[in-house]
Amino acid sequence: MTGIHPSAVIEEGAQIDASATVGPFCVVGPQVVLGPDVELKSHVVVTGQTEVGAGTVIFSFAVIGEIPQDLKFKGEASKLVIGKRNRIREHVTMNCGTEGGGGLTSVGDDGLFMAGCHVAHDAIIGNNVIVVNSAAVAGHCVIEDDVIIGGLAGIHQWVRIGRGAIIGAVTMVTNDVIPYGLVQAPRGVLDGLNLVGLKRRGVSRADITALRAAFQMLAQGEGTFHQRAERLGEETSSEYVSEIVDFVLAETGRHFLTPG
Repeated sequence: MTGIHPSAVIEEGAQIDASATVGPFCVVGPQVVLGPDVELKSHVVVTGQTEVGAGTVIFSFAVIGEIPQDLKFKGEASKLVIGKRNRIREHVTMNCGTEGGGGLTSVGDDGLFMAGCHVAHDAIIGNNVIVVNSAAVAGHCVIEDDVIIGGLAGIHQWVRIGRGAIIGAVTMVTNDVIPYGLVQAPRGVLDGLNLVGLKRRGVSRADITALRAAFQMLAQGEGTFHQRAERLGEETSSEYVSEIVDFVLAETGRHFLTPG
């Protein structure tokens, strides 16, 4: 294969598409699958039972598919599956799953994982997600589509972050974040809605108005947070508000960041 540099180490069993490129001093393990047009820059390690989707580019010194940083891991078979057209920058680490978490770490399509960020075992990452430099997503987290996680942020294990939410830089997130939420401050506070992101995606004025009213009701309405969400579900006709309601009422192992 002309796309593989002579200094690269390709272990027997690795499956590499003929259109893929493997740069100097890369190491590709025996259970790795690299899809069409995947590109590994120099000094990349891809190991474990790892699949990398078409068009994904992995930059120098990234380590992809290593065993989890979890003392409960005993060498059981587990996977890392990365989707299409991701950009995985320098020094990024992504780990395979564990038996206790379902055995799969999953990354969707069209993501940008900036230098030095980390995706831990059994995390489920959606499409069009941006994880900024040196941010860390802990084990078992669910990050839905179109989420942005700011630099040096930390996402606590088992936390869910709903679609379209944005997490500010240097923020620790210890509880679930509703879709389209805006979280900031050192100990993450739900401080509003990601209005910039909503406008950029062309969400209608009527839906944004409905989301603002829903946020106010969740913040100041009567009853518990769940009761307010249930009431919202009965009253709303906005699909965006319904998405928040469904997210809040779904099963979770964490509490929610609630509007202050």
